[in-house]
Amino acid sequence: MTKKSVIIVGGGLAGLTTAIHLSKMGLKIVLIEKNEYPKHKVCGEYISNEVLPYLSFLDLKISDLHPTAITDMEFSTVSGKIIESTLPLGGFGISRYTLDQYLFKKAVENGCTIIKDTVESIIFKNDIFTITTSNNNVHDSKIVIGAFGKRSNIDQQLSRTFMQKQSHWLAVKAHYSGNFPKDLVGLHNFKGGYCGVSKVENDTINICYLADYKTFKKYKNIDDYQENVVFKNPHLKSVFSHSKLLFQKPLTISQVSFEKKQAVENHILMIGDTAGLIHPLCGNGMAMAIHSAKIVSELVIQYYNDQIKTRNELENKYIEQWNFNFELRLKMGRLLSSILQKPKLSSILMRILIAFPLLLPLIIKKTHGKPITLNY
Repeated sequence: MTKKSVIIVGGGLAGLTTAIHLSKMGLKIVLIEKNEYPKHKVCGEYISNEVLPYLSFLDLKISDLHPTAITDMEFSTVSGKIIESTLPLGGFGISRYTLDQYLFKKAVENGCTIIKDTVESIIFKNDIFTITTSNNNVHDSKIVIGAFGKRSNIDQQLSRTFMQKQSHWLAVKAHYSGNFPKDLVGLHNFKGGYCGVSKVENDTINICYLADYKTFKKYKNIDDYQENVVFKNPHLKSVFSHSKLLFQKPLTISQVSFEKKQAVENHILMIGDTAGLIHPLCGNGMAMAIHSAKIVSELVIQYYNDQIKTRNELENKYIEQWNFNFELRLKMGRLLSSILQKPKLSSILMRILIAFPLLLPLIIKKTHGKPITLNY
């Protein structure tokens, strides 16, 4: 490979955005992704408008995908008490099926090499990474960026700390047809979980929820679980009962972990969910993934332009910037989750928010960033 090359492992939102950014700046990019495009993914499919300046810089015309414009939020407790708020920045709804396909095509247009394969090992030796895939292909580069999602065989190979702890979260997502306001994102609590509801392109409703496996395993299937647990929240019961499933069956992923992760492991620069996963009730994981792509891309460019002199300096700067932009958001997500899982504390919080409704936009701001500024 040429000196100024980067290998990206994983072609989701963060990986593809990074590939587009680095290729735009003239670097040689190889992205390895195990799945075909397009593909549905378990995701809330809501993005805060904080990323729009950055997407514009990357020459990404998201408006061509006809996303929904989301301006308002409603939040409810298990019992159905509801609070409404205007989103400080607003956002948009777009499916991963459509967005990832669009980013994939843009990356190819930019000259990125995208390989459909599964990475089996990443070895760092003598300042060079060597990657071996399931098809026995070998790739090497000075820089490897990890964008392989929430949980991967690579996480296991690296013995990442969060993998040593069993996670009790299961995520379920599907698309539906039905009546739901285009400008609204709903975040609804139920016993043992949370559910996000909002519209994406083509007037489609995306419903994605996170369930505690301890409550889920009592039931034979998703339908029984929803009927006996999720629908105890009257707002969720109403949404589901007035919607028609568009998928053959909902998508699921298990062992979703919200434990703290390291932004750099074995010299691999981690981005998106691979570096840290925010609770869905904060509704901002997609924007964080996109923002992390900007941070890592700018630093890698500085490294290859000798503005950053050593790998150690590169890694420390990335960790510092990751923590500066995301650490407090992740802590707020964990705190809110902890409160909402305790009925008494949740009830107290709701009473406070009802009495002081201006507090809710302030909480939203704690889990969202400011519009991304560009250093160009």
